[in-house]
Amino acid sequence: MRKFTLTGFMLILCTLFLTSCSKDSLGDEVASYDQVVTKKVEYNYSSIEVEILDELNLYRSALGLSELKALVNLSVESEGHNEYMIDMGSVSHDNFSERASFLMQEVGAKKVAENVGYGYRTSEAVVNAWLKSKGHRENVEGDFTHFGISVRQDADGKNYFTNIFIKK
Repeated sequence: MRKFTLTGFMLILCTLFLTSCSKDSLGDEVASYDQVVTKKVEYNYSSIEVEILDELNLYRSALGLSELKALVNLSVESEGHNEYMIDMGSVSHDNFSERASFLMQEVGAKKVAENVGYGYRTSEAVVNAWLKSKGHRENVEGDFTHFGISVRQDADGKNYFTNIFIKK
């Protein structure tokens, strides 16, 4: 009986200790975490990246589609994927679902698609390749509002391309 009483007493004491807080202190704690954090994202577009964005919008305009707005967050994600592909030594859509989920949370994307490429030397060459491929062309012509691009070179000077499209 004494063991049960000591255990019961300790349980009650722990319960009181762990749950005791005043309304004011809880309000102060909530207020201290109720802050809006803004993260400034920057991306410096290279000339080939600007050319790709311009060529894609010219193509869309020629079809009567709305032009897409460049969104830095998408280019940063594209850059991260290019770095991954360079590290792996191959072109892929690996981890696309993670990128898409992140962009849905981070920028409010309702729909996400991406085009990748490798080895092209000019913006015109990669855009033409994407337009000749049914799946890539569908992304370019898709119901999207924003896009981002990254072009990075591997140690051998070969270009890797990632172009992400979203609808907000």
